[in-house]
Amino acid sequence: MNLTPMNCNLIPFLIDEDQSKPIYQNEDCRRIFESYPAYYYKVGYEPPWIGYFVMTDGQVVGVAGFVTKPIDKRVEIAYGTFKQFENRGIAKFSCRELIKIARAADPGLTITAKTEPRENASTNILRSNGFDFSGKVQDDGIGDAWEWILTPMI
Repeated sequence: MNLTPMNCNLIPFLIDEDQSKPIYQNEDCRRIFESYPAYYYKVGYEPPWIGYFVMTDGQVVGVAGFVTKPIDKRVEIAYGTFKQFENRGIAKFSCRELIKIARAADPGLTITAKTEPRENASTNILRSNGFDFSGKVQDDGIGDAWEWILTPMI
């Protein structure tokens, strides 16, 4: 299947999402459903600061979202493409769309992201979307991580 970011879109992951929908009947989606609802109950569910399925042609190809709602005028984004759909521009699309959502909600936000502490596709995606390397930080999921910053528009 030839996927391009042109036919991708983000679909909100609802707190009470119907997991029985045919589009969610794959191992990648099952893993998401194992963690996301509990995560929402832990950090809160405040659209637009939620998770999104990345869809193309009626198929879930990845996930993207905000780690939490903004805190102190900062919001962190995260995104991932399912293995079989990598290297097709989907993660770059996801990053760009999350930036649009955050800017539409509050152009004064600083947007952050974290990556593994090495050069990789994620660091290239962040740079291409205007992020600057900020420094080394700790992350619950990654451990040692690199933090990236996109400064506010205003």
